[in-house]
Amino acid sequence: MTALLAELREILGADGVLARAEELFVYEADGLTHHSARPSAVTLPREASEVQRVVRACRKHGVPFVARGAGTGLSGGAVACHGGVVIECARMNRILRVDAENRIAVVQPGVVNADLSKAIAKHGLFYAPDPSSQQSCTLGGNVAENSGGPHTLKYGTTTNHVLALELVLADGALVRLGNPAGLASGFDLVGAVVGSEGTLGVVTEITLLLMPLPERVETLLGIFPDVVSACRAVSAIIRSGLVPSALEIVDQRTIRAVEASVYAAGMPTDAGAILIAELDGPNAAVAVQALRASAHCREAGAREVAVARDAAERQRFWRARKGAFGAMGRLAPDLYVHDAVVPRAKLPEILERVCAIGDAHRLRLSNVFHAGDGNLHPNISFDRRDADELARVIEAGEEILRVCVEAGGVISGEHGIGLEKREYMPLVFSEADLAAQLALRDAFDPEHVCNPGKIFPTTRFCTESNPKARGYDRVAFD
Repeated sequence: MTALLAELREILGADGVLARAEELFVYEADGLTHHSARPSAVTLPREASEVQRVVRACRKHGVPFVARGAGTGLSGGAVACHGGVVIECARMNRILRVDAENRIAVVQPGVVNADLSKAIAKHGLFYAPDPSSQQSCTLGGNVAENSGGPHTLKYGTTTNHVLALELVLADGALVRLGNPAGLASGFDLVGAVVGSEGTLGVVTEITLLLMPLPERVETLLGIFPDVVSACRAVSAIIRSGLVPSALEIVDQRTIRAVEASVYAAGMPTDAGAILIAELDGPNAAVAVQALRASAHCREAGAREVAVARDAAERQRFWRARKGAFGAMGRLAPDLYVHDAVVPRAKLPEILERVCAIGDAHRLRLSNVFHAGDGNLHPNISFDRRDADELARVIEAGEEILRVCVEAGGVISGEHGIGLEKREYMPLVFSEADLAAQLALRDAFDPEHVCNPGKIFPTTRFCTESNPKARGYDRVAFD
């Protein structure tokens, strides 16, 4: 490592390489803190050419590498397994170009999600995917995980908004995929990279599709006696033909944590659940749609449906919803934010089973989720210093995934697979499916030096499917 560190400092300067133990500690984990590993070094490039040189230096010295954004991920995707070098993209934070006429922005990967919408609001535009961590998460990380958020019900996830990418491959080559028109012929390589969790290369530039700010926005707050009745309201709204921009449910335990925190929004703590429904579009259409959505909520059992009086109150509702994960810190020092998707019609049944799993394992479980697209986020509050409790958290997490898959769902909606769920991939993919995915990865990175140890299970299957790999993906992570 001494020779590699010297070469990295030559490329980036002394302030562009972190190697002291106290500096590396910050990069041991992402938002999923019960998976951690200390990297050999952290690099801070500013340009694609510097990323290329860092990658080539890592290859020369036989060290794997992993791209990292803000570290807000929740699947261990940015953890440097096997002593790898972190390529931290925080300094690559420039909005390179905004083409308002064609509704396009070209950005570096370190641009913070919310900052893009703030910068383009003067053009009457916004960037639609809005993860709960949007005040800190970066667009490069969003591309890696195909991030979603509350408003993807109407607007789609990150993949629906990425037109082109610039990518440094595992050998240091720089390639461009897609084009600003979004109509590239041939294989959809942009689509392959989005959601690949950094295993195909390091993204250094992103061309994004922007959306026009809606003429009118109405935000409803439905107060329900329980989660099941709130879910029924969601089904009724969708069944009626309405397509809200967001349908979010927060349960009572979460409401109480939020209202006791800095994110308090005046939500009633005696409510069994709250549904946030947002509609946007032309002024005349949204006014009628809001009335219809309110009626569906009342028919499903809502005791009250409040409408945000102005933008400030709307922001307060959303601040409470997106601050829910932070507020859970009041319940315990650690939080496991789970992520799975089930068919929307099965939400009431699955939520009851999820809560029963939490009770069976004697865990504090709460629910905050994207109800409109069936994306569940069961939150387990725990203390990882208690080995027995941590073991019960892991067991409950696996049971929740199995229940969701049995219901016709999938094991991740937006957090990715990373380290967290790689051993559960066989729940939804056959060996042939995994072999096809590995073949794609091999085409980009035949030696698996780019973010090794992620997505694919560390089983005999992986070893036999890619005997050429150096073994980074074949070593079980501890």
